[in-house]
Amino acid sequence: MKWIGALLLLCATTWGGFEFAKRLKERPRQIRQLKNALQVLEAEILYGQSPVKEACEQVAKQIPVPLSLFFDAFSSALKKSNAPLHLVWEKQLQEYWSNSALGLGEKEIMKQFGQTLGQHDFVGQQKHIRLALSHLERELQEAEDEQQRYSKMVKSLGFLSGLLLILLLI
Repeated sequence: MKWIGALLLLCATTWGGFEFAKRLKERPRQIRQLKNALQVLEAEILYGQSPVKEACEQVAKQIPVPLSLFFDAFSSALKKSNAPLHLVWEKQLQEYWSNSALGLGEKEIMKQFGQTLGQHDFVGQQKHIRLALSHLERELQEAEDEQQRYSKMVKSLGFLSGLLLILLLI
């Protein structure tokens, strides 16, 4: 019975390490998707001259899950609500963020971007999108560095911590 418990403990800690490593791997991918989404949003607003609601609908159609869920929910919430755009944006960020692998840096960038969304003319809006893209590029480099540095270590740490717990408990 002890061995079954030890094996379950080892499997659980190893699985935890692999899940954390998966999150480290997902973060750069989702940042790239976020950058792509902002570029599509820029094209829809500047060249398609679409209102923010329609532009976000188009973004949701063109990018993969889970980020498309955010833009779709944001667009739907804008249609249903009379609240200011930046408040709807922040509310959707709060609801979405726990379902993503994105970090607090990206959240702050998106929060600041949401405060400027729809507040300026086309040229001003383009400048804010470009600013958000440059900040996201910095976060992408940081996320890729973290992934390379910590991914293998986290996997090993999950397994080794399980072994340590087993040795301490036996």
